[in-house]
Amino acid sequence: QVQLVESGGGLVQPGGSLRLSCAASGTFFSHYFMGWYRQAPGKQRELVARITSGGSTNYADSVKGRFTISRNNAKNSVYLQMNSLEVEDTAVYYCNVRQFGNDYWGQGTQVTVSS
Repeated sequence: QVQLVESGGGLVQPGGSLRLSCAASGTFFSHYFMGWYRQAPGKQRELVARITSGGSTNYADSVKGRFTISRNNAKNSVYLQMNSLEVEDTAVYYCNVRQFGNDYWGQGTQVTVSS
């Protein structure tokens, strides 16, 4: 079984930066996806960024040019560098692993952008 633990959330001012980390425990093979999703109150959970084991990435249009996803396969970890944060980025951010058709989720970390 796969377990995911996120860290790095917090309160920042508009224009500030945060770096989220996710550590995964379990057995992983050559081809699997890791990503970040977010959910604001009353809103549907949405994909923020995704990265393959080979390093290919894609981003939601709302975060392109501001967020960067990366991974360390040896550590089974994924990161999200968030710059130029906006109030609209406020949400709970969830780490995700997809392998063999199964999805695994972390507990979530709160990101609040406010003056």
